Amino acid sequence: MTTETNPFADVTKMIQQFKIPGLDMSPIIESRRKDMEALAESNKVAYEAMQAMAQKQTEILTRTMQGIQDFAKAQAGGAGSIDPAKQAEMIGVPYQTALTDMKDLAEMARRSQVDALATITQRATQHMEEMKKLMQPK
Repeated sequence: MTTETNPFADVTKMIQQFKIPGLDMSPIIESRRKDMEALAESNKVAYEAMQAMAQKQTEILTRTMQGIQDFAKAQAGGAGSIDPAKQAEMIGVPYQTALTDMKDLAEMARRSQVDALATITQRATQHMEEMKKLMQPK
């Protein structure tokens, strides 16, 4: 592999330079490579979730601004007095929508953390199994 396609090539070369009699470094190198892949995958999941949350926040802001604009138009079109029931409805609906949106954002954040952590947890389990195998007498 070249440095362009494998960002960990330099690390691999460095580890290979250390030769310890009776210790095969290739499983250790392979294990570290898998660790880095798991970390990269976890970061990718977190980044994609961050993008989705930013998009959701943009949608929320756009919808909120449209609601404010509609409310202002309704106020301007009135003859000075506004029906309190209509005013309460115009405020209540956006409030409920905002609560729903906040729940959605919180769920997106929770799900992204679970997904990112799952990758790392799976790799940690694999890593422990690899270490057990390496420690076994041959």
